[in-house]
Amino acid sequence: MSARAMVVEDETALASLVASYLERDGFEVTVSGDGLEAVDLARSVDPDVVVLDLGLPRLDGVEVCRRLRTFSDAYVVMLTARADEVDTLVGLSVGADDYMTKPFSPRELSARIGARMRRPRSGFTGDDPSRETRGRVIGDLTIDVPGREVTVGGEPVHLTRTEFDVLEALSSAPGTVFSRALLIETVWGPEWVGDDHLVDVHIAHVRRKLGDDASNPRYVRTVRGVGYRMGTGR
Repeated sequence: MSARAMVVEDETALASLVASYLERDGFEVTVSGDGLEAVDLARSVDPDVVVLDLGLPRLDGVEVCRRLRTFSDAYVVMLTARADEVDTLVGLSVGADDYMTKPFSPRELSARIGARMRRPRSGFTGDDPSRETRGRVIGDLTIDVPGREVTVGGEPVHLTRTEFDVLEALSSAPGTVFSRALLIETVWGPEWVGDDHLVDVHIAHVRRKLGDDASNPRYVRTVRGVGYRMGTGR
C-alpha cells in the first residue's frame, strides 16, 4: 500500500505544489485548508505524514497537532511564516517532529520527508544486534523496541514517533555519547538539513514524559559540550 500524506495549508497554490511533490514521491495525498476539517479527515485517512501550516482557519496548527497526537503517530512537519523561536518551540511541544519556515523549498521538504520515512525503525544498531530483539531495562524504565512501547515503573509512557526514536537510539548504545549531529543522522537521517537544536527540544520532551529531572537526570544525561547519553536509571 502507498504511504498516505495530508497537506493542511490554506494557501491553495502552496498546498497544491507540496501535494504534487509528495504524489511524485509515491504518497496518496489528501489536502485540507481548514484546521477543524483536517482533524476529522486525519481520523479517516490515518496519514503517515502530515504537513501542517501553523496559521489555519477555525483551528490553528498547534491545536490541530495537539488533537492529532491523541490518536495518531504520523510524522508531522509544521510550516510557519513566523520565524521567531517561541512559535517553533510551541509547535514542537505539542508533538510536531520537524518544522520549516516560509518561504521554503518544496524540494527540500520532500527530501526531508523521504529521508525520514526511509529510516529503519530500529535506528542505531549499537554493538550488540541482539539488543534490538528484546526489551531494554534501565532502572524503572523499560523500552520494548519491537513493540515500540515504553514504561516507567510499569506505567505506560506515551511518546511520539520521533521521541521514541530518540530514546531508542540513545538506549541502543548506553555507553555512547551522542552529539546532536549523530542523533540527527540516526533519527532524522543523513540527508536532513535544518537547525540541530531540534534535538534539544525532543530531549526535553522525552525527559518530561519519563519524569526525569533535567538537573539530576536518571535516564537521559547531558554531557556538556558534547551531547547526550543514557543514564543508569538511578
